[in-house]
Amino acid sequence: MVYKSMDKILEKVKEYWKMIVLVVCGLIAGGIFYVLTNGQKPTTNLSVENLSSVSRQSSVSKFSEPNEKSVSKIMVDLKGAVTKPNVYQISSDERLVDLIKEAGGFTDQADQKSINLSAKLKDEEVIYVPKIGENSSTENTDSSANSVTSQVSTTTEKININQADLTELQKLTGVGQKKAQDIIDFRTKNGDFKSLEDLGKVSGFGDKTLEKLKDELCFE
Repeated sequence: MVYKSMDKILEKVKEYWKMIVLVVCGLIAGGIFYVLTNGQKPTTNLSVENLSSVSRQSSVSKFSEPNEKSVSKIMVDLKGAVTKPNVYQISSDERLVDLIKEAGGFTDQADQKSINLSAKLKDEEVIYVPKIGENSSTENTDSSANSVTSQVSTTTEKININQADLTELQKLTGVGQKKAQDIIDFRTKNGDFKSLEDLGKVSGFGDKTLEKLKDELCFE
C-alpha cells in the first residue's frame, strides 16, 4: 500500500517536475534579489550621510573664515598746523585724512601740499603738519612715497623755549599740547627761562624729562 502511494507521488513529480523546478528557481532568485537589495541600502545611506556631513563641514568652514580684517584701536600723536594738535585714538583702518578731520582740519598756515592724506597710520606714530615755508627734512625708512613717516619732522634745529609758540613746542619729544601750553603760561607769568634747568619748575618736567630734552632746547 505504501509502495503504491510512493509510486503515485513519483508519477506526479515526474508529471509536474518542470513546474516544481521553476518554482524553486523563482524562490532562489527572489531570495538573492532580496539579499542584494537590502544589503546595498546601508551602504547607500552611509554614502549620502557622508556627503551631507562633508557639505555641512564645507559650509561651516566658509562661514567661519573671517571676511574682513580685524580692526583695532591705535594711538597717533598729531602735531603742527592743525586746529587741535593732540594724541588721538583712532581705528587701525583709518587714513590720515580721517585723523586731520578729527583734529578740526588744517590751519590757514598749513602746508597741505606736503601731506599725503591717503596715508595709512600705525600705532605710536607722530604726524607733524608743517607750516607754509617751514623747512623740515623727511625720514622715510621704507623708501615709499606713500609712507606716513614722510610727514614726520626730523629737524635737528634746537627750539628756543623763550620764543617758541605752541606748535613749535609740541615738536619736542614727549611734549603735547598741554605741556606746551604749561611752558608758555609759566614764562608769561614768570618771565624768560634763565637756564634749561628752569624748565624743571614747570609741572611735568622732571630730571629724566630734562635729560631727554637737553639736546633739543636752547634758551638764548
